[in-house]
Amino acid sequence: MFDIGFSELLVVFVVGLLILGPERLPVAAKTAGLWIRKIRRSIQSVQREINAQLDQEELQRSIKETNERIMRETAKFEQDVEAPSPAKATASAASEVSPENVQTSEKEPATTAKSMDETQSRA
Repeated sequence: MFDIGFSELLVVFVVGLLILGPERLPVAAKTAGLWIRKIRRSIQSVQREINAQLDQEELQRSIKETNERIMRETAKFEQDVEAPSPAKATASAASEVSPENVQTSEKEPATTAKSMDETQSRA
């Protein structure tokens, strides 16, 4: 965090020893260490809260974008279902009146009559 070298720490130690004396220097060093730890914990706590808030905002933004995309796709799907294109309508109408459907419907009564005749002849 701070760019403090060994020589700078040695100067601070010597100045502290001269000002505080040998009796009070260890207590002052201990107190300074406690304060530094508390400050670091506070900074880390704030950083965690900020990161959590940013993650939450990004998640909300992602949810909003996904919701908007789904709503657009749903609206497009509903439009396609409500108003089919003319090509689709013509193709579906042509498949309903195809010659195969007509032949199938004509053959069905004949095959049913044959099967009824066979059943009666067996009995």
